[in-house]
Amino acid sequence: MDTSTTAGSAAARPDRAVLDVWCELQCPDCHRAQDDLRALRERYGDALEIRLRHFPLERHKHAYAAAQAYEEAYAQGRGQAYEEAVLARTGELGERGEQVLVEVAAELGLDAGEFESALIDGRHLLAVDADQAEGQAIGVTGTPTYVIDGERLDGGKSQEGLRERIEEIADRLLGR
Repeated sequence: MDTSTTAGSAAARPDRAVLDVWCELQCPDCHRAQDDLRALRERYGDALEIRLRHFPLERHKHAYAAAQAYEEAYAQGRGQAYEEAVLARTGELGERGEQVLVEVAAELGLDAGEFESALIDGRHLLAVDADQAEGQAIGVTGTPTYVIDGERLDGGKSQEGLRERIEEIADRLLGR
């Protein structure tokens, strides 16, 4: 089951906490953050909604296309798996570009033809642009950046202590 969503795809349920993760799929720091996100998913299950939010950085040439490709994977029901698979190949994405995005889709059993079409026709541009604009409005400058209960936590310099701080806030929100 995919526990990540996009900005407009699902409203947060009032009986759970929401963690927005401003991410970029060509970002090595976002790849390193995956262990913490897996641990949070294990600890909280459905009580913590983890939402991927796009913040493609200009210095990563293929980040914008990767964000659009993620949206297509999400539309096909495999957003989280796609996110993890692409982040595991950030170096290869930097070298080989959009071909890697389509290959990952095929490896996950997704409709690679739809990925190619989505990257050409731009059907997911608005979702990516909306996330990026919201991130800029709240002060996101790098990735990964986490927002939980209105508190912004910058993980771009170091992940150290961030999972613990997220857990403190989530526990408070969930009454644990």
